Amino acid sequence: MLKPNIENFIGCDCNYERAHIVLYGAPFDSTTSFRPGARFGPSAMRHESFGLETYSPYQDADLADCAVFDSGDLELCFGSAQTALKDIEACADEILDDGKLPLLLGGEHLVTLGAIRAVVKRYPDLHIVHFDAHADLRYDYLGAKLSHACVLRRCHELVGDGRIHQFCIRSGHREEFCFAGAHTDMHLFSFDGLEKTVAALRDQKVPIYFTIDLDCLDPAAFPGTGTPEAGGVSFLHLLEAIQRVCTAHVVGADVNELAPMLDSSGVSTATACKVLRELILSLHKMNFE
Repeated sequence: MLKPNIENFIGCDCNYERAHIVLYGAPFDSTTSFRPGARFGPSAMRHESFGLETYSPYQDADLADCAVFDSGDLELCFGSAQTALKDIEACADEILDDGKLPLLLGGEHLVTLGAIRAVVKRYPDLHIVHFDAHADLRYDYLGAKLSHACVLRRCHELVGDGRIHQFCIRSGHREEFCFAGAHTDMHLFSFDGLEKTVAALRDQKVPIYFTIDLDCLDPAAFPGTGTPEAGGVSFLHLLEAIQRVCTAHVVGADVNELAPMLDSSGVSTATACKVLRELILSLHKMNFE
């Protein structure tokens, strides 16, 4: 019998009732400040994932052994960031209400705010671990408070001082770095300090939201993103950092800012797929084995 043509991320074909982790896509890039295209990231990752194996030799683990449901992409309003964020929050609410871990595929980085709004309602002591090239701490961008350049500033308004831990940051307005010095735990250029930070969070048993902006990677390895910044980390360093963060109590996560058409070679999309595979396996290993 013929079946519907439904394209999931490779190996993520568990039914919803059995799933521990739920993928949901937010194809939104209406506040992108430089090169648009991240709205096509989630669908590109699903399509190109079939160039991967489900097995990871890095972790000796297989997506086939994980209970992951891919719910596809949300249909978001491109004309209203506020409406899009409400829809993302509602989807995350449903996943959390059902006792599952929400894993968001962006889209530009603003989509993270919708997920954080849902998670912090259930975990008021939430901490955020943030990998990015950019501080994303502007109060506003050209008068707009809902912008991918302001997403961590809006998140700070939800979680407060000392609960945002930023790594690989190498770009931002001077005011952002001044704000970080007073209000966030910022680590410039690399993952230096991550081991100590994660150990402290693990010891405190606090819930963590883990957000990965793929432009933390060096653009020599990942050019397919809207605002590339020279001097980033390698894939292997990112993989090691992902595994480290997932040893703590991660209750939600996202991967964002792939703009696939900005890298005609396809290398950026292939890299994003591999990052997602390794993140899923790390989350499953620490939360559900």
